[in-house]
Amino acid sequence: MAVGTLRNLAKYFLGGGASHLLDRNAAVPLYYQIYQQLRDEILNGQRPFGSSLPTELELAANFQVSRITARRVLNELADQRYVERRRRLGTRVSFRTPGKPIEADIHQAMDSLMALGSGTTVNVIEVNTEQADASVMNALKLEPGSEVIRAIRLRFLDGIPIGYVVSFVPADLAPLMTAGNLARGPILQLLQDAGYKVAHAEQTIRAIQADTRIAQALEIDPLSALLKISRVSSDASGQPFLLTYAHYRSDRFQIRLDLNGRPISYDTGGDGGAESGMRATVL
Repeated sequence: MAVGTLRNLAKYFLGGGASHLLDRNAAVPLYYQIYQQLRDEILNGQRPFGSSLPTELELAANFQVSRITARRVLNELADQRYVERRRRLGTRVSFRTPGKPIEADIHQAMDSLMALGSGTTVNVIEVNTEQADASVMNALKLEPGSEVIRAIRLRFLDGIPIGYVVSFVPADLAPLMTAGNLARGPILQLLQDAGYKVAHAEQTIRAIQADTRIAQALEIDPLSALLKISRVSSDASGQPFLLTYAHYRSDRFQIRLDLNGRPISYDTGGDGGAESGMRATVL
């Protein structure tokens, strides 16, 4: 696929305003495309429990759709119990994740990610400086109005696209985030070599369906199954410096967990679990 085409896909997928996230020529209804985006943001924690969603008018303006379409989106989210709608109080997220976090060995996980990066090739689609939106600002603990570097890459194995990866770092890391540097090796290795060592990371892995734009980039059918990995990486002081959203083809990528019997404690004081190490495998 031509680099110019990939750049256009990237702009549609993550840049240039919310309305550009919609494929108005797709068979998937507009209301459902918006519903999927908001649902994913809720499930990813980008819209946490209790946070407010846009009003019908705001949603209609953001996506350049009718108010009837916006109302259908919010009603669908309410019907699926992701949000609660109250007259004069607006729409708020009511979803709470049912799972407890499992602790894993950060060193094993990072080694696995490094190995994945070194075993594949990367096409850098775009590297831009932009103002952080609310979700990126919160994830990286930035001040309002802060700028970030957004890097969009397509990862290949044996000439086959397997992953669509979007990463954000604070703007002061701009000298590192060049297309040349990102094409030469994993972003984690690049940051580590510059002194940004991952001491803690929070990661969420979910199954989603590919929208038409990601499907085109990954050369798969629309609505094909994807693994979406959302990860925030922090240094030893607890300061986040890397936010990544990776979308991998389920027919080419899997994640294995090596579990042992050593009990651990959760922050909630709940049941013990199993310490684990993560290994990413390209099929």
